[in-house]
Amino acid sequence: MRIHVIESGDTLWRLARMYDTTITQIALANQITSENILTVGQSLVIPTPNIDYVVEPGDNLIRIAERFGVTLQELMETNNITDPNLIYVGRMLHMPYFYYQVRPGDTIFLIANRYGSTAVQVNELNQLPMNAIIYPGQQLKIPIKSKEETEVNAYTTTFNEQGRNEILALGSFFTYLTPFSYQIREDGSLTPLNDELVLNAAQMTNTSPLLVITNFQNGFNSDLAAAILRNPDVQEILITNILREMEAKGYQGLNIDFEYVYPQDRENYNAFLRRVVERLHPNYSVSTALAPKESREQRGTLYEAHDYQAHGEIVDFVVLMTYEWGWAGGSPLAIAPINKVRDVLNYAVTEIPPEKMLMGVPLYGRDWNIPWVEGTLARTLSPQEAVHLATRYGAQIQYNETYQSPFFYYTDELGQAHEVWFEDARSVQVKYDTVKAYGLRGVSYWVLGNAFPQNWAVLSSTFTIKKK
Repeated sequence: MRIHVIESGDTLWRLARMYDTTITQIALANQITSENILTVGQSLVIPTPNIDYVVEPGDNLIRIAERFGVTLQELMETNNITDPNLIYVGRMLHMPYFYYQVRPGDTIFLIANRYGSTAVQVNELNQLPMNAIIYPGQQLKIPIKSKEETEVNAYTTTFNEQGRNEILALGSFFTYLTPFSYQIREDGSLTPLNDELVLNAAQMTNTSPLLVITNFQNGFNSDLAAAILRNPDVQEILITNILREMEAKGYQGLNIDFEYVYPQDRENYNAFLRRVVERLHPNYSVSTALAPKESREQRGTLYEAHDYQAHGEIVDFVVLMTYEWGWAGGSPLAIAPINKVRDVLNYAVTEIPPEKMLMGVPLYGRDWNIPWVEGTLARTLSPQEAVHLATRYGAQIQYNETYQSPFFYYTDELGQAHEVWFEDARSVQVKYDTVKAYGLRGVSYWVLGNAFPQNWAVLSSTFTIKKK
């Protein structure tokens, strides 16, 4: 897969010729419809011939496997597909290997080196002995360059049939699914959640569901958290209720998202986590969501009770909420500017083992009225909708190199000026490269329900996603 940024004069026909693919393959990978016009600054994912294939209408996995000379099982394993019927138009599939025709002067060593493989791997794949002699015109299978493994978590807030279908379509990209959320009550009980449909989809895609508990009550409620964290007896009731729910619905772990906890409850929160781990281990994993701190001393109710070092020692892994710099109630800014994300990671790795951290990645953007007026709220929109807006108003998409994030300006029919920040293929590629550079456990998405087709192509081209 390659990333192409649209320049003036680009057309799908020109790109198809440039990259030796088809208009249909590019259009489906990026969900480009016949009404769309390419916008200058827009980033597209381009499938690599013989290595990537985007599912087209009428396709099935058996025919795709036959077309590329791979087995159905190999194709399914390479793409984490558990059911051959669960493939969707627009899904970019990756092949386990491709075919190469030997040229004069080639050796297995030279061919392997050219394509990021080893002679041993090429020999094994082709069932050749060591030091095998090859001939011009001979067809060899060449393994695709191996990718790092990573874990992927996805939060969802959509529990109807639409939410189920989204997980069926995307579940092969997830290690964990976290339906958001079960809300705690002061007596240790939990609010009910109609999560059966999404849990069914998780099971069908071999995705591990994590039960999420929050102190959410008309917003994150500090007093509600305090009522639990200051009362060990209520904590035991709460943990019992959590276990009952997990056992009944097949959850495989617990994710605790307590936000705006009073600073004085910092140690109470740590003690609660120890109690939870003692009750849930070894049958269930325990993880927490942490505010994006840049130092141990960072002030504010959102930050102070989140003890990075303690969470790193107590729980199995943490989700760093590295987004919302560009929040709906604030002035226009990238949602997850990479310089700020790295500031958080630079501190986090001093307190938490990197292999215990999932870096938060937003699947959305925002549209602000400008000039910005305090007290106004930006509109949240999907990356796909952002591109459509730019196209509709003839805006040129720009890219901030410091934030590694796309943005643009437009003026609507009423004369109101707007500023839009969102994510695209380039910005998520930088985030995944950051995960690799810091040696992190993986990524965590907030939140499903936003159309962003390029993300899944970039993710699966960068990583092999672990399944439990």
